[in-house]
Amino acid sequence: MRSEAETRSLLLSVAEQDDRVRAVILNGSRANPSVKRDRFQDFDIVYFVTEVTSFLREPDWIDVFGERIVMQTPETSVLVPPEGDGHFTYLMLFTDGNRIDLSLYPLDRIPDCCADSLTVPLLDKDGLLPALPPPSDRDYRIKRPNAALFRDCCNEFWWTAPYVAKSLWRDQLPYAQHHLGECTRAMLEQMLTWQIGFATDCAVGVGAYGKYLKQYLAPAEWAAYCSTFAGGTVENCWDALFAAASLFRRSARKVAASLEAPYNEDEDSKVTAYLQWVRALPPD
Repeated sequence: MRSEAETRSLLLSVAEQDDRVRAVILNGSRANPSVKRDRFQDFDIVYFVTEVTSFLREPDWIDVFGERIVMQTPETSVLVPPEGDGHFTYLMLFTDGNRIDLSLYPLDRIPDCCADSLTVPLLDKDGLLPALPPPSDRDYRIKRPNAALFRDCCNEFWWTAPYVAKSLWRDQLPYAQHHLGECTRAMLEQMLTWQIGFATDCAVGVGAYGKYLKQYLAPAEWAAYCSTFAGGTVENCWDALFAAASLFRRSARKVAASLEAPYNEDEDSKVTAYLQWVRALPPD
């Protein structure tokens, strides 16, 4: 596997030798001083170019970066329609295990692309890049909720949980798994994030999709969170739903105390009773 230094050197040498490329920045996790380094971190690279079209006319120009296992070009996708804002991205996984996410942006997008707090300038041929502070995760730290946002998160959790219950009673496992994972647990993860925020004075972030939650939850809380992931049976999903409800309740009460806002115990108790009733119903 090519080292970080080798990959960075290759990315810069290609940019230096191509007159169309005028500046280069690094962003993402490799720009984050708070993240532990590992071999699977992506190289999130932006080439600022005089124009994008000529690169697209030469699709093989990216072969210089190595042999690929698989690649995506989001701007050519019909599965997920592209933004259509004039940039082009190559998402590349190489046979040595490295991944490079290389984006081409026209020069007039420099201010927008450099606004992210995780931005490291790597090359600036013409002095086009703005003066940048040292990279930090400040744009990705937990934001303190207000009482209205906290209330709505609680309401969404208890509103979506019955969707899981009724679909389990109907033996519609895919529908139940979707709502448990994408709706109900999403609110649990938000509440746990706020709990961590209050405990750390909002000085940290939990990463995309809560990937760093384990670092900040107590072992028992982490074990409880893991139990909210359902297996492949209806009974597994029921257990996961009630585990999510129990953990949400504990976390929401902590956040409510920190926020000095009320937690709607009535909503909680009524929905919990409804879930228990649906679970006890015979299937016919």
